[in-house]
Amino acid sequence: MKKLIALVLAVAMVLSLAACGGNKDNTTAAPQPGTTTEAPKPADTTPAPGTASPLAGTYQIKVWAPEAAVELTKKQINDFNSSNADGIKFEATVEAVSEADAGTNVITDVDAAGDLYFFAQDQFARLVLAGGLAQLGQGAGTIVKETNDAGAVAAASVGEDLYAYPLTADNGYFMYYDKSAVDAAHLGSLEDLIADCEASNKYFAMELENSAWYAISFFFGAGCVSEWTTDNDGKFIAVNDDINSDKGLIGAKGLQKLVTSKSHIESSDVGEFSKGAAIVVSGPWAYNDAKNILGDNLGAAELPSFTVDGQSYHMGNFSGYKLLGVKPTTDAARSASLHKLAQYLTSEAGQLERFQAIAWGPANKAAQDNAEVKANPSLAALAAQAPYSKVQGNIPGTWWDIGKVIATDIKDAADEAGLKGALESYNTKIQNVLKIDTTGFILVGAWNDWKNDDEAYRMEAKDGAFMFTLEVPQSDYMGGRIVVPGDWGTDRGCLIVTEGVDLLDQVGDPNNGDNNIVFKEAGTYVITYNEAANTITIVKK
Repeated sequence: MKKLIALVLAVAMVLSLAACGGNKDNTTAAPQPGTTTEAPKPADTTPAPGTASPLAGTYQIKVWAPEAAVELTKKQINDFNSSNADGIKFEATVEAVSEADAGTNVITDVDAAGDLYFFAQDQFARLVLAGGLAQLGQGAGTIVKETNDAGAVAAASVGEDLYAYPLTADNGYFMYYDKSAVDAAHLGSLEDLIADCEASNKYFAMELENSAWYAISFFFGAGCVSEWTTDNDGKFIAVNDDINSDKGLIGAKGLQKLVTSKSHIESSDVGEFSKGAAIVVSGPWAYNDAKNILGDNLGAAELPSFTVDGQSYHMGNFSGYKLLGVKPTTDAARSASLHKLAQYLTSEAGQLERFQAIAWGPANKAAQDNAEVKANPSLAALAAQAPYSKVQGNIPGTWWDIGKVIATDIKDAADEAGLKGALESYNTKIQNVLKIDTTGFILVGAWNDWKNDDEAYRMEAKDGAFMFTLEVPQSDYMGGRIVVPGDWGTDRGCLIVTEGVDLLDQVGDPNNGDNNIVFKEAGTYVITYNEAANTITIVKK
């Protein structure tokens, strides 16, 4: 609760400035990662009739949006400038930063981040803890809760408090299929679909051994849960996971049917339709590419059911969301203006325009009910799958590696005892995640086979920093980064190296999330991480 208490104190101080109109300069004072200074809630600044708005003025801002949404975002900001009644004008620089990478870049340097930024829901908890998100005020929060679907609201919330604006509700998966190769009467049965693919020498593409995100669908279908709990500091303290159970055994038997089929290939790329695939399990983001390949032969449907011991189980899936974050600022007028723009961009009209331009599925309930949205085959399939979905919560990075290994173990199992052994192995690994000492930092990389819980590479706390003497062996890829034990965070990498940059083979690209420290040559290096300054120095011995 300590961060929420700090937030309340910040609100009380900053809103007292809003009554005077605030200061409209273009500087921000965002908190650094690890601090407890939080953003103010935007004040109610609607001007009284006949009076000027205290928000009127010109603001220079930076917005991060995925490349596909850059031009539309520019247009929507210009539309806001010409239509808002407060006299707010934004001179906006819109930069292409993917929603998958935005969170990492914000945490790396909050000050340098976009004032508004699109990000994927799975980055939400880290952004809140790092002070990278401004909390919504009561009025904005009420609007968001009333107008967006419950899952999207939950994805943007800490308890009852909202820290982001829902953008989409389309981060899930279902089946694309080739109508010329698949009997529509068989779409509801995994066994029939596998048989059809095997008989016609066609492929059934679904990532199982390479992706826990997809493999979990069989276990969700059998009624299993995997839910992780964190404390107020973001440390994972408990897990409710019953995959090692009779229900999990049902899921394992279903998964084994597909992963051992001669028709199965490891892929979620709809480009497989050009290579003989009849079915590809993927999501709405792939619709246009799939349509370009199959044309009128493209079909989209919810995932099928599988049968174990005479009972049918509908495959489940993870569902997720894209969100819009507002970077904290201590300038009350600027903060309120940014929140007004965020509300505009995520309104029903804004989400519909985004759907029409780049086919993003709305989170706004009225927009979801739009006839054109409902007629989109990929979103219709996702909506049909929704009753079997589970919202992707806060999950430790280690789980993604543990979860995908289970599919390989199940594939190799010769009998039911082997399947039970795979489930027991999985359970042991996830319980060990909770035993990881998550204090301090570990150097993870090619030198230790990317084991993010490897105590042999734990950095030593010394003189207010963390140090490690690293032996880098010669290999094709001599890279890695500093992580919290058990985590896969990418925010402590080459982008914050202040000394020793000349020793590195690359300096990172904040636009694509490539932030690994990659050495030019093998050797011995002393690596020092200053957590307070968020800087890394590297010296070769």
